[in-house]
Amino acid sequence: MLKAVIFDLDDTLLWDKKSVAESFKATCQVAVDKYGVDIHHFEEAVREAARQLYSNYETYEFTKMIGINPFEGLWGNFGDKINVNFRKMKEIVPQYRTDAWTAGLKALGIDDPAFGAELGELFAKKRRTLPFIYEDTFTLLEELKKDYQLLLLTNGSPELQNEKLDMTPELVPYFDHIIISGAFGRGKPDPAIFEHCLYLTELTKDQAVMVGDNLHTDIIGSNRIGMKNVWINRDDKDIVDDIYPTHTIKELSELPKLLQKI
Repeated sequence: MLKAVIFDLDDTLLWDKKSVAESFKATCQVAVDKYGVDIHHFEEAVREAARQLYSNYETYEFTKMIGINPFEGLWGNFGDKINVNFRKMKEIVPQYRTDAWTAGLKALGIDDPAFGAELGELFAKKRRTLPFIYEDTFTLLEELKKDYQLLLLTNGSPELQNEKLDMTPELVPYFDHIIISGAFGRGKPDPAIFEHCLYLTELTKDQAVMVGDNLHTDIIGSNRIGMKNVWINRDDKDIVDDIYPTHTIKELSELPKLLQKI
């Protein structure tokens, strides 16, 4: 019998992609106003520069393992002191922000490092004012809380993920346990973090289900320990790399009826 539901956070309960997109839009508009750049070309140039820079830092393998993406690096401060790599990231990210936005400007023929630094700081500020949550999140959690233990299992820096939760404080009380990969020491899809969730709930893999949007973290990770899972596929993405979820839904509102059948 199913007794616990484990939820991913970003783009499962919180609409992180929209927060990032709106932050880029607001920041890039400042460059449009100053230099008349094409807003879409500029955003893509900055995104590509951020990806390239991020992948060349010595912390890259750590960030992949913990699950911290380049765009989180553009606004997170990483004051976590539990791992030397977080301390390195704290030193890296101020210059990273400046370099990413400056490189984006250069890709459009504009050489203005001071303005790049200004945009880097602006993006970080904007992201902190633009949290979004899916409209069916709270209704779902309210319904499930009556019948299941609820866990939140999220990849990332403890400081940054907790900052996201501080922006949407109504979320936190619904969960019996909140597990953040940076505090645990390994991120999804490592089987150990899923086993840790079971340890906390004192349940077996057959008594819990993982719900998330990411095939390469949420789904393959729970598959590896034989735990059932539900892929929330709002954008009609295709299955890739032979990663098959147990169940698929398009909206969170579909979950309660599905859980009754599992």
